[in-house]
Amino acid sequence: MARFKHIDTSPRFLAIDLERQLAPGTFEHALHHLLEHEIDLSHFDTRYRNDDSGAPAYPPTVLLKIVLFAYSRGLTSSRLIAKACIDQVTFIALSGDSQPHFTTIAHFVSTLGEDIAKVFGAVLAICDQQGLIGREMFAIDGIKLPSNAAKARSGTRADFERQASKHEAAARAMVASHRDGDQHPPAPSFSARELARCERLTRQAAELRDWLKRNPDDRRGSQGAVVKSNRTDNDSAKMATDKGVIQGYTGVAAVDGRHQIICVAQAHGTGAEHALLVPVVSQLQPLLEPHSLITADAGYHSKANLVALDRLHVNALIADNQMRKRDERFNEQSRHKAAPAPLYDKAGKAGGKKPPRFTPSDFIYDVSSGRCLCPAGKRLYRHGSHCQINGRDAVRFQGAKRDCVPCSQRDRCLRTPEKTDTRQVAFFKQRTPSHADQLLRAMRERIDSVEGRVQYGQRFATVEPVFGNLRYNKRLSRFTLRGREKVDGQWQLFCLVHNIEKLAKARGAA
Repeated sequence: MARFKHIDTSPRFLAIDLERQLAPGTFEHALHHLLEHEIDLSHFDTRYRNDDSGAPAYPPTVLLKIVLFAYSRGLTSSRLIAKACIDQVTFIALSGDSQPHFTTIAHFVSTLGEDIAKVFGAVLAICDQQGLIGREMFAIDGIKLPSNAAKARSGTRADFERQASKHEAAARAMVASHRDGDQHPPAPSFSARELARCERLTRQAAELRDWLKRNPDDRRGSQGAVVKSNRTDNDSAKMATDKGVIQGYTGVAAVDGRHQIICVAQAHGTGAEHALLVPVVSQLQPLLEPHSLITADAGYHSKANLVALDRLHVNALIADNQMRKRDERFNEQSRHKAAPAPLYDKAGKAGGKKPPRFTPSDFIYDVSSGRCLCPAGKRLYRHGSHCQINGRDAVRFQGAKRDCVPCSQRDRCLRTPEKTDTRQVAFFKQRTPSHADQLLRAMRERIDSVEGRVQYGQRFATVEPVFGNLRYNKRLSRFTLRGREKVDGQWQLFCLVHNIEKLAKARGAA
């Protein structure tokens, strides 16, 4: 029988050079070199107060290296990161076999704040020095991710008031029923289950009252309307996604078109993307040049945004909701959608759909003569001398009973022909377009042009692969922290990993 050497796959002691485990050209080698030799991390020193007393702290360089490397592998749990520093050679090499406790890692990540923003800026400056930022086109987009917040604990202050009152009333009713039993024996005693339920209701009501006391005002959205608060993370928001409604944050990124470097990374607790464009553009302005172009999808399109961009003298190309309907290339996009359910006949009843009702465009209105003819050729009469609809001046006409009542087209002209005798129609007077209206029209014309379609088509190929890398390769499926400042730091950590990867590949190819 053949004999073979014994191979020990779990040796306990190995004489190795830890730094040589970080092979040149890899992400970990670039990360180690950047943080040890090229980026100033002295601003982290202000968080420590152990100059004269106290135990020595783990160097921020070491903690940042193992956290960024863990995020590049999809590890966000501080316990798993601490375990990796014991079991995995690359983590051991990056940490210098220091084995920080998971509570140290968790505290470091949750308190990064402005420190990680400075590191992000330093890496961005190095990318710029390496020629990785072209400044020709920046694509802005965002992804909505759930956070460490309970969606069931969302509501307005009025909702929480009702919940607290309901819990208190239920607890009082349980106590009152047992008091009545004490006066008329035999008295039923509290079972363990009933006692636990009564205590739970009382505790939940107290928590609601305490939250209402600490938050005296309702949360307001970007338009000033009341939006739902959340008792576990009041900075997060309910957001509608293609996977349903989530409780979380929107991670926004501005990506350069040359090498897909993330130049701006922000996290916001709102699903209204149009409110996020100006903050991102304001932070992006130091990188903009006169020829730079900013592109964004229809979620960022609004009059206020176009006026703000015009005021900032920013060259932008932002799609509107009707862009694809005007583009003949999307005429057959419906055939790519999912087929309807076979048991649901959307064709309607036998006989087909009813013909559409007449709209004001079907009526003939001559402004010069002030005459209006209906689709049946009958003249309508002016109804009122001064008319305003939604603050706009209008001209209103109404048909005569002798023409409308016997008309054969009543079903197409009136919404309820059995109740309404005559048709009314109004035409808005032309008004001088405002500056915002002119900007809207100019943006539509520009994005519908041949050059505009080519430029806007580059947006998808610039920003979507970045989100694909973060979501799939880095396994970013949710934010694990609470509070906008902490979530913003975690979002920047993931974006920082992406930029360092780009930098490592560029240097490896040089």
